[in-house]
Amino acid sequence: MIRSILASLSAVALLIPVAASPAEAAQAAAAAAPAIPCPKPKVAPPAGVPARPVPPADDPVGFAIGGDALATHGLVIPAGVKQPPAVTATTWMVADLDTGEVLGGCGPHVYQTPASVQKTLLAATAIGKLDPKKQITVTADDLKIEPGSSAVGLVVGGKYTISTLWLGLLLNSGNDAANALARLAGGGGKDGVAKTVAAMNDTARRLGAFQTHAVTPSGLDGKGQFTSAYDLALIARVCFANADFRKYALTKVAQMPAQPALKKGGFQFQNENKLIYKYPGALGGKTGFTQLARHSYVGAAQRNGRRLVVTLLGAEARPQRGYDQGAALLDWGFSLPDDASVGKLVTPEETAAKSAAPSPIPEPATTGNQAAAAADTRPTSPQLLSVAAAASVALLLAATPLLLLLTQRRRTRKPRKSRQ
Repeated sequence: MIRSILASLSAVALLIPVAASPAEAAQAAAAAAPAIPCPKPKVAPPAGVPARPVPPADDPVGFAIGGDALATHGLVIPAGVKQPPAVTATTWMVADLDTGEVLGGCGPHVYQTPASVQKTLLAATAIGKLDPKKQITVTADDLKIEPGSSAVGLVVGGKYTISTLWLGLLLNSGNDAANALARLAGGGGKDGVAKTVAAMNDTARRLGAFQTHAVTPSGLDGKGQFTSAYDLALIARVCFANADFRKYALTKVAQMPAQPALKKGGFQFQNENKLIYKYPGALGGKTGFTQLARHSYVGAAQRNGRRLVVTLLGAEARPQRGYDQGAALLDWGFSLPDDASVGKLVTPEETAAKSAAPSPIPEPATTGNQAAAAADTRPTSPQLLSVAAAASVALLLAATPLLLLLTQRRRTRKPRKSRQ
């Protein structure tokens, strides 16, 4: 009998790890509730697209931030509403900027590479730290960007106001402007950009954007750099709450000042986000593209007293550009009833309260491979004890008294005489 119990407990012990691996948990969830395919247009995939980077494993806790319905790689929309438009975006989400209600999405928590929409995280982190009227001098390091990537045309030794740099960042997606702003927000020294990137990741964690990890301030591709449609909506909510950001994002045309001392003339540049030119009630936003990330977009608009934000990642420019796909999704969002919702944008206060709550499960000591895993700088949400693991522990605790009793009886029983 003891052997039988020990065998049973050994089998149970196999289930005991504190938490199932995120990949296993995600696979189990997917098996229980198959993802609903997102509407896609019938277009041929583009040629020559580089292989996408391997994302971190799905975090089942992080996937449910904002509501259990959001924990899907597929479509999530309110019951009974019309289907959203077919878009090429791999993932997307529509939410209410004011109430925080999520109106719908496609894989809202799925990891994607951001491209230049990451500049909204730079803005959320640094726009309140820098005096827009202050004049600065551009350094050679500010212009160290990927050859062929977007630049607004800053020159080494040129003198520009901070507000001009923000316009260059948000209108023309200037990676040179991103470097300059990040350097200045980080103290202005050689380590200024690194300090600001660290601050961007701190901002993401504070907002509850746990799928977001920045490596560059501009959104130029970097190893381990990811975000999600849900996270971008959290970041956009902070940006659109800032009056300076709203002003810059709605600016259609700006002037780059001449640099007489360097014999460089001034020039005009335009806002690349065409939503503000043709969408009634547009509030602005940010475009993005790299060969790796494909097209990304963040945009917002208001209609009948309601302000909505749309975020999309991994899109193609045909048959619609990113801002046109955003416009179609905004139209769909505005067509829904005011009480339509599938989840919620968490607030920084809610995130802080959850982070401060004591964990009921003590953290094990990290040694060896565990310590190496803990060194990963990607922000993750707290892990919870799985149902299977909790049940296993309970079964072991319940069986322990019986096991002790039986082993004690075995020790005190007189030995039988052996048969010859």
